[in-house]
Amino acid sequence: MTETSRLPAVRASYDAVAADYARLLRGVLEAAPLDRAMLDSFGEYVRGAGGRAVADLGCGPGRVTAYLDAIGVRAFGVDLSPAMVAVARRSYPGLRFEVGSMRALDVADGVLGGVLSWYSTAHTPPAELPFFFTEFARVLAPGGYALVAFEAGEGMRTLDHAYGHPVDLDVYRTPPDLVARSLAEAGLTETARLVRAPGPAEGGPQAFLLARKAD
Repeated sequence: MTETSRLPAVRASYDAVAADYARLLRGVLEAAPLDRAMLDSFGEYVRGAGGRAVADLGCGPGRVTAYLDAIGVRAFGVDLSPAMVAVARRSYPGLRFEVGSMRALDVADGVLGGVLSWYSTAHTPPAELPFFFTEFARVLAPGGYALVAFEAGEGMRTLDHAYGHPVDLDVYRTPPDLVARSLAEAGLTETARLVRAPGPAEGGPQAFLLARKAD
C-alpha cells in the first residue's frame, strides 16, 4: 500500500484529533532544548542565506511555525488536515496557513529559503522519501536549507488510538543514514545532524537532519 493511498486515512485521523493534539502538545517544544537548538540553527542559516520565506510542511496546529516567526524567520504553514489548519489559523491569526500536500506544493520553483519537515514524514514509507525530498528541493532557492525531524530507528507500527480519538495511522521509524541518502538523491547535501535520547513520552531516539541545496 503506497503513502498516496493512505492520504485519506491520515487526513481523517488528524482532522479527528486536531483540537486535542494542539492542547496536549502545548509546551512540548519549550521543554526540549536540543529541538529548539536545531530550529534556532536552521533559522540562523536561512537568515544568513538571504532571509527568504520558510515553509513549515505538515505544520499541524502551527506551534513550530509560530516559533520560527518568533525567532525572526518569515514562516508559513502547510498541512494536509483542514481541521489542523483551522486550529492554526485561530491560534496564530497573524500567520499564514494553507491546506495542501507536501508531495505537490502550491509553491513556485526556487523561491523558498527553507523547508521544515517537523515529523511530517512520520507516515511515509522510507522508500517514498525521495519523492517528498525532490519536492523540497524544487521549491528551495539555491543555497536554501531543509530541516527534517523524525524518529530514528527501523520498522513500522500502526496506531488505532491517539490523542483521545480513534485513528488509522502507520508510523515509521527511519535510520538517519537513509534519510541523508534520500536527501542527497534529491540534491540536498547534509550539513548537520543530531540524534538525541527519547523523552518520557517518546518511543525511541529522535533525529534532526539539516541539509542544503547547492548554489
